[in-house]
Amino acid sequence: MNHLDRLEAESIYILREAKNRFEKLAMLWSLGKDSNVMIRLAQKAFLGQLPFPVAHLDTGKEFPETYAFREKYTKEWKLDLIDDDCPPIEDVDIDLEPASRFAARKSLGLKQALNRYGFQALITGIRRDEQATRAKERVFSPRGEDGAWDFRDQPPEMWNHYNTDFPPGTHIRVHPLLHWTEVDIWRYIQREEIPVVPLYFAKDGKRFRSLGEEGITFPIDSNATTLDEIIEELEATRAPERAGRAMDHESEDAFERLRAHGYL
Repeated sequence: MNHLDRLEAESIYILREAKNRFEKLAMLWSLGKDSNVMIRLAQKAFLGQLPFPVAHLDTGKEFPETYAFREKYTKEWKLDLIDDDCPPIEDVDIDLEPASRFAARKSLGLKQALNRYGFQALITGIRRDEQATRAKERVFSPRGEDGAWDFRDQPPEMWNHYNTDFPPGTHIRVHPLLHWTEVDIWRYIQREEIPVVPLYFAKDGKRFRSLGEEGITFPIDSNATTLDEIIEELEATRAPERAGRAMDHESEDAFERLRAHGYL
């Protein structure tokens, strides 16, 4: 087995463990590169068809190309899509900085979905290498009933022994991509020929490296118009993946505050 084979096998094992353990399970679909890789892994894990719904937390501010992608591949991949609007900005804590306040709409949307559908666990596409706070996550990560995450109190996971036995009422986030890197994701997309939103590819010297909403996500300088060129660019860069995310340039603890209150 090569490196991608090992990552794939581990992620498929995690997805099957989650399905076996949790009756009420869903996958969060951000429409970005990582969550599209998760869908491909789930297709492989469950004979081509996802046995749980996918949820898009919609702020109404995605790029037009992103909405077009959702429309096309919801049908092509035969996904059971939950498409609920997030609460308005007026419902968000006014003490947060502007971009973080906008992003917090998704935290509220997630709490709304958990209350509405009663999911015991949610599968998400976060990776440890993407952001410092996310490096503290576990593969099976417990949350309180309100979705809050205490990064100081996480169960040990050694030698791929995952804790899936939690007290009643504990909400779990499942992270099958936690050990992947950004380059791993793109190499797997290339190998598996996984579709992605075209904004990831350079146009007029700009491309999106991390894809979020309009107004709080911005492109980077790039001439990478192919998968080979994206991978080559990433192997040479030292710039952080989320450099184009406005919220990552706000106060030092902004992301950690959001995560503690349920942000992905």
